[in-house]
Amino acid sequence: MRVRRRHLLLLPALVWGAGQKSVRGKLIEGRKLVVAGQVVTLDGEEAVLKVLDDERLWGSDFEVVGEDSGQGHLRIDGIHTKPLWIYVKGERLGVSYWCEICYIRTYSPGKCWCCQEETKFDPKDPNTPDRKP
Repeated sequence: MRVRRRHLLLLPALVWGAGQKSVRGKLIEGRKLVVAGQVVTLDGEEAVLKVLDDERLWGSDFEVVGEDSGQGHLRIDGIHTKPLWIYVKGERLGVSYWCEICYIRTYSPGKCWCCQEETKFDPKDPNTPDRKP
């Protein structure tokens, strides 16, 4: 009987993750990803859309994590889950932005909330610490 209970505890986790997928391709203008010649239209919350609209990333080897919406559409997970990745020289790095003045990291482009200067695109290995002043 104990074995059955353990399996029942795993069931919600399997159902929750059923629609999740990671897709890697070339990010292009218009919030689209080209994967093996097929175009996938991307959608998500405002912070995610700001990243997709960042011209500095267009043409890059890009990976997104989200839920398949069917018919070539993918809804990207919330920015707090860090669902956006870029490949630089074959290395998988998290998409992030850095303020050189305030030493503040954000995950979508725009002005630093502190000094109001534009943040710099700064892909980062999630296992390395931020720079210190």
